[in-house]
Amino acid sequence: MENTYPEQAPKRDSNKIYFLIVVIVALLGTNAYLFFRDKKANERIVTITDEKSRMEVEIDKIEAELDKATNANIQLTASMQEEQDLARQKISELREQLQKGQLTQNQLAKAREEVKQLKFFVNQYTADIDKLKKENKVLSTERDSLRTTVGNVTARASELEQKNSELSSKVQVASALKAARISVTPLRVRNSGKEADVSRASNAKKLRISFTTVENAIATKGMHDIYMRIVDPTGNLIVSDNSSIFTSEGEELQYTYKTAIEFANDGKVYNIDWTNPFSFKKGTYTVLLYADGYTMGKSSFTLK
Repeated sequence: MENTYPEQAPKRDSNKIYFLIVVIVALLGTNAYLFFRDKKANERIVTITDEKSRMEVEIDKIEAELDKATNANIQLTASMQEEQDLARQKISELREQLQKGQLTQNQLAKAREEVKQLKFFVNQYTADIDKLKKENKVLSTERDSLRTTVGNVTARASELEQKNSELSSKVQVASALKAARISVTPLRVRNSGKEADVSRASNAKKLRISFTTVENAIATKGMHDIYMRIVDPTGNLIVSDNSSIFTSEGEELQYTYKTAIEFANDGKVYNIDWTNPFSFKKGTYTVLLYADGYTMGKSSFTLK
């Protein structure tokens, strides 16, 4: 009787099938893992790239705000200028970091925090600029008001100065001595020294000018210089010294004779004697008196 044994081949085939299945499943799992890992990596890269773009836009806005504050034509303090320089330096550093390429999550988070701090700083800086602008506006208003006040005061001072000058001129004019009842007497001087009135030019040697002064309460009491100008019949001023100059009403004039009287505002009669160094001519002479820079009065006489 022949022995029979069961066949072993089907069992080995079954093991191969199981092994292949396991390998396939492992490969599928590995592929799936790699697929999802790459997908997540791509998503992270996209997320980081988007975040970089957003931060770059945010930095642009921050820099624009900084430029706007800087262009406000405000005189910055030393500390504010230093703060602005630091802010611009930080903006430059952040731009450099973002332009290097892909950033790690930690680097991105750090950059995000720095942008946040920079934004806070620029907001504060802008607020300080606005405050400074308001203060400058107030100061400008006060300055303009002060200028207006000073201008008004200056104008008022000029007006008062002008009025004071005009008043001083009026007082000066009013205080100047004025002559009244001027009379001129031609005289002949005898060898004995006695004097006699004459009417002929050939006999006349000197003149006596007599006058009183108009009552003047504001005129200065005391000595006053008196200048006399005598004009001969031909219209020429009689002078003995070309350096005899005085000023009347702002004009320089030559005088014939100078003397002084003591004014007491008492109606006194004053006499001024003048001896002609030359010979008298026939005709009419004019005598003009001046005191205190103004004309006192004038008179005339005629010699035959």
